[in-house]
Amino acid sequence: MALTASNPFKKGTIAPQFELLDTVSDKLLSLDNIKGEKGTVIFFICNHCPFVIHINSELVRLANDYKLKGINCIAISSNDILEYPQDSPELMKIVAKNNSYPFPYLYDESQTIAKAYHAACTPDFYLFDENLKAVYHGQLDDSRPGNNLPVNGKDLRNAIDFLLTNKKNTAVQKPSIGCGIKWK
Repeated sequence: MALTASNPFKKGTIAPQFELLDTVSDKLLSLDNIKGEKGTVIFFICNHCPFVIHINSELVRLANDYKLKGINCIAISSNDILEYPQDSPELMKIVAKNNSYPFPYLYDESQTIAKAYHAACTPDFYLFDENLKAVYHGQLDDSRPGNNLPVNGKDLRNAIDFLLTNKKNTAVQKPSIGCGIKWK
């Protein structure tokens, strides 16, 4: 498991648009159609990454906790499925159903969207306001597989709470750390 940290993503950057296959519904979904009324969390994940597996239940809790507050979550997998067939759209659908993902799980086959977001690792988290301007790019929390810290989503939850209360987030944004995206 090679550790990769997320790349910088400047606050205020407008979210790159996309239209990707939702592996659960088998429909093409665009960012404009699935963004949240008050904000949108986009995270790059995959099926096999131990860092993602470690936080899957918190991703579900977080998405459910904030959905009624106008925050939508969107998951994207951009891994090369020829080298990593366990990340195929067919298996993404199974993982989404087995984990009861309350968010779309999109497949970025060309990896264009991961590159547009400068995504580097799984998981990699981005929070955008109602105008799709970046307000946070960092880790979920300090928990990692094997470090015995609780998975509670405190860093991302804190950023979302600041967004919802229109307050400036002065907390240090620590980069996310995980497995590198599997580029073609």
